Amino acid sequence: MIIKIVVLMAFALMNIVVGVIGLRKTKSFSDYFLGGGKIGPLMTAFTYGAAYFSAVLFIGFAGKIGWEFGLSSLWIAAGNSLVGVLAVWWLMGERIKKMSIEYGVSTLPEYLEKRYDCHLFKLYASIMIFIFFIPYSAAVFIGLSYLFQANFNIQYGVALLFMGGFTGFYLVLGGYRSMTIIDVLFGMIMAIGAMALLASVIGKAGGIAPLAADLAAIDRKLTGVVGPPGLWPLFSLVFLTSVAPFAMPQLVQKFYAIRDRKAIRTGMIASTAFSILITGTAYFVGAAARCFLSAENAPAAFRDGRPIFDALMPTLLANVVPPSLAILMLLLILSASMSTLAALVLISSSSLAKDVYSGFINRRVSDRGLTLLMRVSAVFFVCLSVILAYSRPASIVAILGISWGAIGSTFLGPFFWGLTSKKVNKIGAISSSLGGLATCIVLYFAGQPSPQAGTVGMLVSLAANPLISAAFDGRTSGKSV
Repeated sequence: MIIKIVVLMAFALMNIVVGVIGLRKTKSFSDYFLGGGKIGPLMTAFTYGAAYFSAVLFIGFAGKIGWEFGLSSLWIAAGNSLVGVLAVWWLMGERIKKMSIEYGVSTLPEYLEKRYDCHLFKLYASIMIFIFFIPYSAAVFIGLSYLFQANFNIQYGVALLFMGGFTGFYLVLGGYRSMTIIDVLFGMIMAIGAMALLASVIGKAGGIAPLAADLAAIDRKLTGVVGPPGLWPLFSLVFLTSVAPFAMPQLVQKFYAIRDRKAIRTGMIASTAFSILITGTAYFVGAAARCFLSAENAPAAFRDGRPIFDALMPTLLANVVPPSLAILMLLLILSASMSTLAALVLISSSSLAKDVYSGFINRRVSDRGLTLLMRVSAVFFVCLSVILAYSRPASIVAILGISWGAIGSTFLGPFFWGLTSKKVNKIGAISSSLGGLATCIVLYFAGQPSPQAGTVGMLVSLAANPLISAAFDGRTSGKSV
């Protein structure tokens, strides 16, 4: 326990030091929000992957999805890596960077305003980002708090307050520059931790073949192409988590900040390799949890004989992983989560400060004033996220599903087609955004699981923009990049 506390303090000190370094190098809003727009390929690759994957993956998704779907959950890892990373970098990276320079924009709402010549589109987009990023951030805080409970035997609320305060402090200091510096270190910790975790679990099971045999003995479908919940739930999870990155504001921002075209090509390869390692490990270990945990040997992770999905992975890491690797596992999930939280807080605070305040309330705000407002907005966003996380309204998968589903449904149609086609117009873009979001929300409140509701909403958004734009052909369509 003492060693864990010492390592955790060293980890916290490292974050603070990097935050202070970033503070000294932050001279303008561009420095704070985009690192001056000159971030290199490896930094961008690490910060993209670290923003994509967090405690939500390792605790919420690996626990629930791995447990229910077994080895077929690896389809999600493949989709995340080949679509959510490789395809996004390949198809969108250069277009996004070129667009940001051509239009002179630094946020996704600003792009929608310029592309579709609609000032109110920016306001609507900014509000949607702020609202639906709160549950996403809350889901990360929930995962971290469960992790601290399992490792340090401290109360959930105390862990939550600690992580909320620490995240706000570290990010407020140096912004994106601090985030990219620390993300390189975080990425290295995540990669080493993932390899150690994978080796540890396989070794504990006696090899991959015995592990697969144990899963098949529990339920033969756990080693099948499609796990027990079925094809549609699996497809929904793959689609939601792999296609949403084409329009997720915190991931799009990485291409605003990257240095140039060459850096995009290099970063694409590094980011894809990183994703394969991280997601493959998470879902494989999540599936393997069935072989190690039961209501008899891990009562804290079960209630009335049924698994508490958000508690499965913390329990596995605390009880199955060798003590010599426990600290590394703690740092693995901490690193992933801190990066994701930083990205979410930065984008959400920019939606208030730059898009709403500077765009509609005080267009003459100084650069210094805008940077200060970003910092204040960051603290406000963290407070709201912590409050929601304290109530624990649903499982991590359910919370993230509605967050990603709503954001993807809102932005996928307008953003993807806006970048890739000259034929879409304002009517099609706004209709696809409103229609996709409405579909997602209605299905969710009608009782559909959030991943399925989000998937249908995203499909509606993606299909509606070109179809409605074609129906209203002849209207101003703007320019594609």
